[in-house]
Amino acid sequence: MATIKIAEGIHSKHAHTTAIDDEDDVDQIKLAARRSQDDGIYNIRSRARARDHSLRRTSSFLSTDEDSGLSKDGDLRTAQVFRGKTLLWLAYQSVGVIYGDIGTSPLYVYSSTFTEPPSKSDLLGVLSLILWSLIMMVTVKYVLIILFADNDGEGGTFSTYALLSRYMNITNRDPREASLVRMRRWASSDLESAGRKMRRGLETSRFLRGTLQVMGVLAVSMVIADGVLTPAQSVLGAVQGIKVVDPTLSKGTIIGVTDAILILLFLVQPLGITKITYLFAPIVLVWLAMNSVYGIYNLVNYDTSVFRAFNPGYAFEFLIHHKERGWRQLGGVLLAFTGVEALFADLGAFTAQAVRISWLCYCLPCLFLAYIGQAAYISVHPEAYDNPFFKAAPPGTIYPSLVVAILAAIVASQAIITATFQLVAQVMKLSYFPQLKVVHTSKIFHGQLYIPLANWLLMLGTVLVASVYNNTTRLGNAYGVCVMFVTFFDTCMVTLVAINVWRFSPWLVALPWLVIACMDGTFLSSVLTKVPEGAWLTLLISFGITAVFLVWRYGKELQWSAEAEDRLPTSHFVKQNADRELTLTHKFGAIPVSTIRGFGMFFDKAGETSPIVFSNFATKLTALPEIMVFFHLRALESPSVAFEDRYTISRLSIPHCYRLVVRYGYNDEVVTPDLAANCHEQLKQYLLKQQHERRPSIARPINGADEKSPMSTLQDNNNDLHHKIRDERIVDELAILDRAHNHKVLYVVGKEQMKIKQGTNVAKRALLEIFLWMRENSRNKMANLNIDTDKLVEIGFLKQI
Repeated sequence: MATIKIAEGIHSKHAHTTAIDDEDDVDQIKLAARRSQDDGIYNIRSRARARDHSLRRTSSFLSTDEDSGLSKDGDLRTAQVFRGKTLLWLAYQSVGVIYGDIGTSPLYVYSSTFTEPPSKSDLLGVLSLILWSLIMMVTVKYVLIILFADNDGEGGTFSTYALLSRYMNITNRDPREASLVRMRRWASSDLESAGRKMRRGLETSRFLRGTLQVMGVLAVSMVIADGVLTPAQSVLGAVQGIKVVDPTLSKGTIIGVTDAILILLFLVQPLGITKITYLFAPIVLVWLAMNSVYGIYNLVNYDTSVFRAFNPGYAFEFLIHHKERGWRQLGGVLLAFTGVEALFADLGAFTAQAVRISWLCYCLPCLFLAYIGQAAYISVHPEAYDNPFFKAAPPGTIYPSLVVAILAAIVASQAIITATFQLVAQVMKLSYFPQLKVVHTSKIFHGQLYIPLANWLLMLGTVLVASVYNNTTRLGNAYGVCVMFVTFFDTCMVTLVAINVWRFSPWLVALPWLVIACMDGTFLSSVLTKVPEGAWLTLLISFGITAVFLVWRYGKELQWSAEAEDRLPTSHFVKQNADRELTLTHKFGAIPVSTIRGFGMFFDKAGETSPIVFSNFATKLTALPEIMVFFHLRALESPSVAFEDRYTISRLSIPHCYRLVVRYGYNDEVVTPDLAANCHEQLKQYLLKQQHERRPSIARPINGADEKSPMSTLQDNNNDLHHKIRDERIVDELAILDRAHNHKVLYVVGKEQMKIKQGTNVAKRALLEIFLWMRENSRNKMANLNIDTDKLVEIGFLKQI
């Protein structure tokens, strides 16, 4: 592999704004953009806060490069839709993943809420709070409202932020990937007056845009922080149940068993969700069925009057009677619906309809019976509040209950683990984190993912937390704060979606938002009292992860700005003079460009215009290969791409230069040792197809009637001459293509180095130093490409940020 390093001079931030000076052309572009709208929705790309951004886009539009075929509807992610047996199978899978956390809450909700045997009125009050939390916070808020706010099938707070950014100018995007995101915007006339004012306020306020960004990123970080605690909480809670059978069991034994189970849990993650649920789904089904059967047994044998707790008046009476103490006890009640944030975040692995079916038809009824049955037992045996599931188990069932509880607790962790994979994939997609290896584990359900590095880091954190916080009471103190922050962020984000995407009037949305936000705020204020007792840990973890995300994003935006000058059409750098010879443009000195014999492929993973490596190669070396191919990759979220849909080729403005876009699925291998041969063959087919494309000939008169006019005859002769000339040119191009490929193949890749500008203040420099360190240690190494390294040329160049 040959390496060439090129020192890059300092670029003026606005140096490229001279590319277009004709204001009439700019106006025509704007008019064309307005006319391109359909169904009242305008296409948007990114925030245009500076003139140079808009001119850069206009310059690209006015270039003489052919349409590259970069943007196709099939490239964009769409939500998968399943029906019939497949939908029921997916709903069955969701039981084994999503509801493990919520489903195992009956193990510890009462013990976390009460600190002493409760009175009958207090028991009814807490039970009422639990039941109505499941109804309002899970069923109404999430299952019936928030699940509709998916971003083309993806869920979670961050996906909702991404959905908003598609309909509002609230964020910048990587210019290389503009064609990979479907951007839409409602016309102002299609929004309510209050909605228009709200959108304008959000788009023009830097503070509000930043607040939304931080909310989206912080929600991801908090779910990941909970991902460290949830497995430890669930598994440790179940293993502690062994003390019911053997009270002499030591704490060290419990911690050892817990850690072993946690490690085993993470070791099976590479199998993928579908295979895991073959084991996990039956466990959760049996666990929930066992809870419901135990509930019915306890209702029949102890106290059916606890059904009165469906009256919400008991909940309010409890809070009014106990005042501050009752408010603090809400921190234990919210454990009944922890995991609801993962329910939404896991949406990408399933579908909203599958989640609704599994929750409404199975999980919710079983949980109702579980909590009501435990309350029926506690009302007769108040001292059983500290371990109600095992103490309320029917006689003779303690051992099977213990086994199923431990298995269910292991499964409980799957919801948050799967959610972590989903969310990390989302933040990587929107350039908030370096690219990690993502493994798609299903050919049928495209959103089911596994991220190896995230899995092992999560395992390490979970084992450490379980070992340090060696009982569920201490873990419970650290648990819940992040859940409530995330649910509150979801409430705010989905409210904005209702106004700006679903086009509801803000006045219509205000009351539901106020009701749900008050519930969120009540639980959140209660659980914040746990911060000094242990919840500071999850907040510390989440703030640390958020800082990493934001620093990476900050550095990426500066990187995009530094790269802007080199991401322009080929005509910006190279042109043909009057003698049809290649020269650099006047901006780069109008120096003649020499020709290197061979077939050069310039790599650009995504990209919309010229690869940066091409512009540096041409302007600094003033030499270009005989045949140039801009090689762009388009990764699609499907297992494979049909051969006939895989390649798109177009000509660029300089001779013998082509753009080759390769679309591939997550099971396809594109960069192979015979890559150049494949590209050579595709180019040949492209040129041969052009050669055979002729205008249909006009039928000649049979009997001499309707003789052609001299003008028509002349036109036919001109057409024949045109086709002959074109055929000769294509034959020449084919000959040059074969000659160049047979002589030498060069794979030209770029290695961009970045340097912080002189005079940067200390705080900004510190952030950029962190970004550059992360970037250098997370970049894909060119040596890992599956191609012949003897043909690989790495061009190093320097950019200042």
